[in-house]
Amino acid sequence: MYGKASDQGFAELLPGISIKTLCHGDHTTMVEFRLKKGALLPEHRHPNEQTGYLLKGRMRLYSGPVAREVGPGDSWSIPKDLLHKAEILEDTVAVEVFSPPRLDYHKYERPEDLV
Repeated sequence: MYGKASDQGFAELLPGISIKTLCHGDHTTMVEFRLKKGALLPEHRHPNEQTGYLLKGRMRLYSGPVAREVGPGDSWSIPKDLLHKAEILEDTVAVEVFSPPRLDYHKYERPEDLV
């Protein structure tokens, strides 16, 4: 599966947090998040390891008891089942990969962007 770049097709997951699934395989799901300054991703956990890369903006990630501010070029990995949350400090764009796949995120893909 290949994904083509497009600014279309983002869905609002939470206020100020939009998502689009870029592509997925048997073992991973890759998504792009567009996050607005001031948005909050509430504390949550899931059975997927989550690895991310910040393209633009700034946010504060909380992984368990640890808080870390990340900016462009920074990356992270959050183990499965670890409580985590985020505060969005500037308009932000992040790409994240989940393993095993986040099947619940596959509904956010655009078939016309896949080849």
